[in-house]
Amino acid sequence: MNHRGLIQVYTGDGKGKTTAALGLALRAVGQGMKAIIIQFIKGDRTCGEHIFAAQYHPFEIVQLSTKSSFDQTLEELRSSAEQSFAFAEKIIVDGGYDMVILDEIFIAVNKGLVSTEQVLNLMNKKPETMELILTGRGAPKEITQKADLVTEMTAIKHPFTKGIAARKGIEY
Repeated sequence: MNHRGLIQVYTGDGKGKTTAALGLALRAVGQGMKAIIIQFIKGDRTCGEHIFAAQYHPFEIVQLSTKSSFDQTLEELRSSAEQSFAFAEKIIVDGGYDMVILDEIFIAVNKGLVSTEQVLNLMNKKPETMELILTGRGAPKEITQKADLVTEMTAIKHPFTKGIAARKGIEY
C-alpha cells in the first residue's frame, strides 16, 4: 500500500468511538493491510472485539494491563498507561503496521497519565504511509488541530439514562 496515511480522531461523549475504529481495522484488513489496536483505558477482555480477534485473528488487540481499568488504582493505571504508550511508540516508530489504533488514549490524557505533548510528539513520529487512529472522550484541542480527520460523537439519547445497563454484543 503506497498511500499517504492520515491521522484520525474519534472523540465526543456519544457512543461509537471504539466501534468506528474497529470498523476501520476490519476494512483495512479486508484490503490486505496490517492493523493493530492498542487499548489504554478499558474493561476486561470479555468484550466482543477481544473474543472475535482471538477466534479469527483479523488483527491484534493489545491491552497490556490484565485487570479491568475500572478496578485499578490511579497508580496502577499510570503504570499500565506508561507501558501502553511506550509499546505504542515502538510499534509506530518500527512502522510494521499500516494502521495503528490508540483506543481510549484521550481518557489516559484526561486522567493525566499521558500528556498532550507526548501524543503530539508521537503523531510526529508516524511513518508517512501509516494511518493513525486516536479515540476517546475529550480530545485536546492541540491534537484535533493537528489531525487530518476529526469526528465528534454527540450523545443525543442513550438507553443508559433510562437505567438500561450495557448489553453483551452491543456495548461490549
